[in-house]
Amino acid sequence: MSPTPLDAAAAPLFAPHAAQSPARRAWMVAAAGLAGLLFLGLPFAGLFISTPWRTLHLQQGDLASLGVSVSYSLLAVALVVVFTTPVAWWLARHDFRGKWIVEMLVLLPLLTPPLAMGLLLSMSYGPYGWIGQPLDRLGLNLTNTPSAFVLAQVYGSAPYFIVAARSAFEGVPRELEQISLTLGQSPWRTFWRITVPLSGLGLAAGVALAWVRALGEFGIVLIVAYYPQGIPVKLWVNLQDTGLTAVYPLLWLFFLIGLPLPLLLGALSRRGQRGA
Repeated sequence: MSPTPLDAAAAPLFAPHAAQSPARRAWMVAAAGLAGLLFLGLPFAGLFISTPWRTLHLQQGDLASLGVSVSYSLLAVALVVVFTTPVAWWLARHDFRGKWIVEMLVLLPLLTPPLAMGLLLSMSYGPYGWIGQPLDRLGLNLTNTPSAFVLAQVYGSAPYFIVAARSAFEGVPRELEQISLTLGQSPWRTFWRITVPLSGLGLAAGVALAWVRALGEFGIVLIVAYYPQGIPVKLWVNLQDTGLTAVYPLLWLFFLIGLPLPLLLGALSRRGQRGA
């Protein structure tokens, strides 16, 4: 069907709109993205604006809670990396019957609400639990002790590291590992010289997630290890005892302590990836 004179006359009116529509869509997407970023950043901007900088001072016990959280979080993350990296590699590199059961066991602590996870740990590891009673006879008390604090942090952070590390290992081409093995390298040397460097970005992200989750874990720690008080529990105590003004110093310390490690690991991993 040939165009009519009316279509030919109207074509110039619609052509600019058709040409501009992709640009308009790009601007709309950018505006929506900017709005989303501003929305996410509003609470942190509010923290900076509402902080009483002139009267800012630490409450009694804040520095002690900082030392508790940092020291035990480092220990918890080290335990998570040492004992769950093999789990992540196993899930990434092996297919077997019943694998979904293992995956479910990994995800269960992640999907369980923290307070509920704390109750489950108390039922198992508490003084009257089926695991806690034999351990208590051996002198290991897992309620309101440093060991209980680390236990809560491990349960709160391990699933995040396993998920991130598994994705990182799955991103390493198996062909490169096979080539290393055919050249006479042992599986152990292949893992450290091929698999780990190529999955460094994902592993660093997993470590960062585990660190932040361990440092900021509140729900599980509140039930299992109210003492010794770490930063999250001490924030809650300050809020209850004194009010909102008492949480600002410790909240700023939490960000200053918690954020540099993830940012540093991310920067180092990206630099290593560009160098490779």
